[in-house]
Amino acid sequence: MIKVNVMYPYTEGARFDHAYYRDRHMPMVKARLGSACAYYTVEKGLVGGAPGTSPGTPPAFVAMCAFICDSVAGYQAAMQEHRAEILADIANYTDIVPVLQVSEVVVERSDR
Repeated sequence: MIKVNVMYPYTEGARFDHAYYRDRHMPMVKARLGSACAYYTVEKGLVGGAPGTSPGTPPAFVAMCAFICDSVAGYQAAMQEHRAEILADIANYTDIVPVLQVSEVVVERSDR
């Protein structure tokens, strides 16, 4: 199992429409990925810094999402077909260039 993390670094003055991202972009991407994506998560950054940092410290990332998929090959094949549409939609919710990381999921849930 893999996890594709898409992270949007906090940048002073940058634009990010969390409602659009949550309600329109992510469901559209999941629909395009189809069965290649088991599920996804969406996070909204609140505070950053080391433990004990002032509550006013900006988060490292203003938003993040993760796609949980069976394999890199499956994700890439599904993404390839719809890449242009998905990338074009980014302008509708942000001017931040996302950072992508693909990881192997070693532990999916700690309660098992």
